[in-house]
Amino acid sequence: MVSEDHRVYVKRSIGGNMFLTLYIDDILLVGSNLKMIEATKNWLSSTFEMKDMGEVRYLLGMKIIRNRYKKLLGMSQEAYIKKVLERFRVHYSKPVDTSAEGFDLESQSMPKTDKEKEKMSNVLTLVP
Repeated sequence: MVSEDHRVYVKRSIGGNMFLTLYIDDILLVGSNLKMIEATKNWLSSTFEMKDMGEVRYLLGMKIIRNRYKKLLGMSQEAYIKKVLERFRVHYSKPVDTSAEGFDLESQSMPKTDKEKEKMSNVLTLVP
């Protein structure tokens, strides 16, 4: 893929923030101000021929999950994973739980000594 095929644009104002993502010929508008999103859609449709597909349900193979009541947003790759399993003809395999319950990634798990930090520098990037 050529890097010019995708873009992310950000508009920040007192009224809210909005993100416009462009991937080839698809546009996704996300923001905290519905009026700002509607105004942008109106301008785009008056400038370009476009079709409003409504709220996004799938994006790049990921299912978008919303709970507006709890103000939660999530993504699931279940559908994509099923397609990959079918493609390689292993969709009939027995599923195995690979959850990381009980695996602690808190600060006590971080390397503390300079020797531990040096050893981990090739494994992951530490975020302060």
